[in-house]
Amino acid sequence: MAIVDFLRVNWTWDRLGKAIFTPKPEELDAKIEHVKTQLPVPVFWLLGKTQSGKTSLIQAITGNDRAEIGNGFQPCTKTSVFYDFPSRSHPMIRFLDTRGIGETSYDPNEDLAWCAGQAHLLLVVLRALDMNQAEVVAAVHKIHAQHPNWPIVVVQTSLHEGYLTPQAEHIQPYPYQQTPFPAQVPHALAQVLLHQRDWFKLLPAHFVAVDFTQIEDGYQPIDYGLNSLWEVIETVLPDSVIGLLRGSEQHKELLDFHAQQAHPHIIGYALMNAGVGAIPAVGLPLALAVQAKLFHSIASIYGLELTRRLYTEFTALLGAGVGAGLLARQLLSLVPVYGWAVAGAYSGAMTYALGQVFCVYLYGVKRGALPDRDMLKKVYDEAFVHARQLLKTGKE
Repeated sequence: MAIVDFLRVNWTWDRLGKAIFTPKPEELDAKIEHVKTQLPVPVFWLLGKTQSGKTSLIQAITGNDRAEIGNGFQPCTKTSVFYDFPSRSHPMIRFLDTRGIGETSYDPNEDLAWCAGQAHLLLVVLRALDMNQAEVVAAVHKIHAQHPNWPIVVVQTSLHEGYLTPQAEHIQPYPYQQTPFPAQVPHALAQVLLHQRDWFKLLPAHFVAVDFTQIEDGYQPIDYGLNSLWEVIETVLPDSVIGLLRGSEQHKELLDFHAQQAHPHIIGYALMNAGVGAIPAVGLPLALAVQAKLFHSIASIYGLELTRRLYTEFTALLGAGVGAGLLARQLLSLVPVYGWAVAGAYSGAMTYALGQVFCVYLYGVKRGALPDRDMLKKVYDEAFVHARQLLKTGKE
């Protein structure tokens, strides 16, 4: 490496270190909060009756437990509540739960106003054997009439209630993507599923059947149909958030408990820096401040204090090849029009990759066996490519 590159890399790591260990000026935090308000938060609108399986659906998508989800709901309208994932301070997905359907006469206009200006996916949740769904169907048609471009996914739940015996197992391979259903699907269950789908025949709806249960219920897998649900969501809502939420295969292999907790926070900060990088004249300090907040957040999840010794050890292990990226982001941002678009995706991808590799490092710290540089570099490179692919703007 040329001496000038070496000095630039050290300068970059030093700037990030100062952002981590120097108290942030109030105006810097205010700018970060302002950027957060400018970023769109996709709304997964859950339409369904009480006990239809909406909380189980959120649990399967986010990986959060029922208690955490239940305690995280906040009222937003007279008949509905919302749940922000991973947190209210850094939401990457917002779930709107219309809990009033089936209990009172539901008018979606207030919820439509609350959702104004946000991205949407309408998830219609129907308990498979519940044929009394007139209010839900009417609400879906009314919402579609006002917003015909919003994707609609009908999720039919609690399939095991239609099995021939309580001891029956889930049908493998998953048979509900094709119609007519294969003969293995019990006739009565097939009839009600098809009848429910017929309610939406005039709408551009997509259908998926799932059975999300608890371990003690005895059905395996407990998230039956989840992969099919993801495939449908990715078909109708090709959003970078969805790809990051699922994570790369390499990330899944490296996950420990702490990394699972950190993953949604990494996504939130990565998306924030993608927004920061795409705003002209914001500058490097704000992007560094966001990354600094991410480092503090991850260290806290691992139960460790982010000391200068840990930071120095981490940067030394990761090496020089990564640090130059921060400087490259600033240089790219100077290119008119093209540069701003590229810089946003680049900054977000780098933040995502740094977060992933910092988890691997802290996992080694907790175990008392640090990873070597080659492993860290491999994790970083794979995470960067994964995020870069998902966050690309299409202007390159």
